[in-house]
Amino acid sequence: MNREEVAEIVQRYHADRTATLAILQDIQAKCGYLPREALEEVARQLDQPISNIYRLATFFRAFSLHPKGEYVIKVCLGTACHVRGGPGILDTLERAFGVKAGNTTPDNKVTLEAVRCVGACALGPIVLVNEEPYGTMTKDKALKLVEDIKSRSVPVEPSPGAPPPRAPRDLSGAPAAGR
Repeated sequence: MNREEVAEIVQRYHADRTATLAILQDIQAKCGYLPREALEEVARQLDQPISNIYRLATFFRAFSLHPKGEYVIKVCLGTACHVRGGPGILDTLERAFGVKAGNTTPDNKVTLEAVRCVGACALGPIVLVNEEPYGTMTKDKALKLVEDIKSRSVPVEPSPGAPPPRAPRDLSGAPAAGR
């Protein structure tokens, strides 16, 4: 992301400091993460110390300072999923992809994340692949999912009856651009 693109996003919010979260959300939506150069440009455009921008970018778990893989796989470890085998599914996926939760495979194909709750307890344990839910997950189903992703020969389809993915949340409370 170049300076002009960052400036365009900042100007959508009239360079209003109270819209910093919305600005960061727009940058992440465009890049898939928050590049350092973009954060530095936001700080410059809003006349804020870079530490203020990094404080926000690192406080909210919705933001990432590192690029994510083509497939972002989230394993729910909330209470219901935990007691139904979520940790074992996470372990299976870590071994199959060769990365620990919170990391991306060297080929940038998969980012594996452990999350606390996705709000689909009745379908637990649940795994999200690019926000598509796969409920009542087992270790065997997880290995099949790994095969599908690695081969790309079979499209990744959500579980039947799984709830639709949730819409992205605006954490800022700022009005949308142009209002």
